[in-house]
Amino acid sequence: MSESAFAERIVHNLLDTDFYKLTMMQAVLHNYPDADVEWEFRCRNGEDLRPYLDEIRKEIEHLSDLSLDEGQLAFLERISFLKPDFLRFLGLFRFNLRYLRIGIENDQLFLRLRGPWLHVILFEVPLLAIISEVRNRHLHPRMRLSEARDQLYRKFDWLRAHASDEELAELQVADFGTRRRFSGRVQEEVVRVLRDDFPARFVGTSNVDLAWKLDVRPLGTMAHEWIMAHQQLGPRLIDSQIAALDCWVREYRGLLGIALTDCITMDAFLTDFDLYFAKLFDGLRHDSGDPVAWAEKAIAHYRKLGIDPMTKTLVFSDGLNLTRSLEIFRALRGRINVSFGIGTNLTCDIPGVAPMSIVLKMTDCNGSPVAKISDEAAKTQCRDGNFVNYLRHVFKVPSKE
Repeated sequence: MSESAFAERIVHNLLDTDFYKLTMMQAVLHNYPDADVEWEFRCRNGEDLRPYLDEIRKEIEHLSDLSLDEGQLAFLERISFLKPDFLRFLGLFRFNLRYLRIGIENDQLFLRLRGPWLHVILFEVPLLAIISEVRNRHLHPRMRLSEARDQLYRKFDWLRAHASDEELAELQVADFGTRRRFSGRVQEEVVRVLRDDFPARFVGTSNVDLAWKLDVRPLGTMAHEWIMAHQQLGPRLIDSQIAALDCWVREYRGLLGIALTDCITMDAFLTDFDLYFAKLFDGLRHDSGDPVAWAEKAIAHYRKLGIDPMTKTLVFSDGLNLTRSLEIFRALRGRINVSFGIGTNLTCDIPGVAPMSIVLKMTDCNGSPVAKISDEAAKTQCRDGNFVNYLRHVFKVPSKE
């Protein structure tokens, strides 16, 4: 009989997180060790998660037991841009549950993080993975690994049938599916199958633990929180994106050069992404709005600056599947390099399973609000409407409402 899709414990390893959490954590240690932040959980589709509260609490309590062992630290030491002082700090790091509040509020699952950015930054990914897997355990207790594996092979068959050999040789896909995965076991099986049997180019995973276990490349640079936090970290608000990019350049000296563009819309980002940054960063990541229209803006911007777009890479990561990835690839092939980070459609695509729509986002930094104004109106997030309006005014972003 096929193995169960669930393990006894959900998060059993400090590396069971997305790589960009570690890269941002190092930058926070070196630049903003005293910054305080708040985060809030939101279930976008309004699903009732209250019945799972006790089990979620139990799994969260296990987080405080986690630490890195010598083998995991040795793996991280081989990554050239992770510095010795950061790795020493990470070796001492423990999840401190006093920074976390969880319960029921307004008839919904309530979860808030409040504390030093350096000490709460690693909570986001395991908390979302726990909520997703606890819910899936209750709704699909008899799920077997073979069902996820068979679905993945059906996708491979579709890709072979619809893409030419030349396209398969160029199409690059990565796993970005930790936060909303069906389960940890499913994600591990997905990455193993992608590594061994994917008909196109599997380039790595965002999950550090799986990169270590399965000998694949860990992938990730920065997330929205990096740019959002800079809205309250000292510079004028109008200079916050520039400050975030500049700090990243000083931290990584040309490495980890994929910049996220949709914290205050692509148009506002490109206003700040001048020749200096365009030359220093290897490319851009898309996470909201029409992907091809976004790519056209990026290509036009590089050309305007006198940069050959074929020397740059666009990474797509917004709700993708293989079908959509192939469409985007064909629209841009030969004009700019592209790569695709697929999340939920790889790690929580099983017949009969409806994946979750959950987020845990930074809401405040140093006691003042921060916001994300996405290229997709539904993804805009801030608990202070006045600050969103002010941010729109400063960056000349029209309201889409």
